[in-house]
Amino acid sequence: MDAWKMELGKKALESGLLKDPQWLDRLDEPMPLWVLLEMAFQLIEKLDPPSISYD
Repeated sequence: MDAWKMELGKKALESGLLKDPQWLDRLDEPMPLWVLLEMAFQLIEKLDPPSISYD
């Protein structure tokens, strides 16, 4: 397994994007679509949190 994949997996686990530490052993295998979507939505919420209008 490549070092960058392992590092990316560790960061995802530490940040809470990955909840199952067993994924670190299977980073070369395809992930289910729901895992990728959940990670993408969590990342979007962290980068662009919902704003509240002051109107």
